Amino acid sequence: MPAVVFDKARFQAAYPEVQATDAQLEMWFTQAESLLDNTDHSIVKKLEEREMLLFLLVRHFAALNERAAQGGLVGRIASAAEGSVSVSADMGAVGSDAAWYLQTPYGATYWQLTAKYRRFRYVPGVCYARRR
Repeated sequence: MPAVVFDKARFQAAYPEVQATDAQLEMWFTQAESLLDNTDHSIVKKLEEREMLLFLLVRHFAALNERAAQGGLVGRIASAAEGSVSVSADMGAVGSDAAWYLQTPYGATYWQLTAKYRRFRYVPGVCYARRR
């Protein structure tokens, strides 16, 4: 089964609001491939689904980059003060694996869509009868 090849035109058609260079998009796609196997051995067998998931990860990276450029907070606002301005943020009651993905709607969508792949899979072994 072939790997998904990054198609910039398809990505930009899906996410026209993303303002990034070709180099950034390629780098984010490579990073996405580090999180989701894009080889013959990927647990996601359908290429259309794998492309969608990889695109969500690229968009997640783009959103994180946009937020960092704007000096935005990560997580939800846990407390705020007015005098001398103080704001703190946290991720709430989520696992450490999920927290990074839940920072953006795109990461949260990826996390939800891949839940079926994070479940325990039992693969029965071969039963060998004991010889006497």
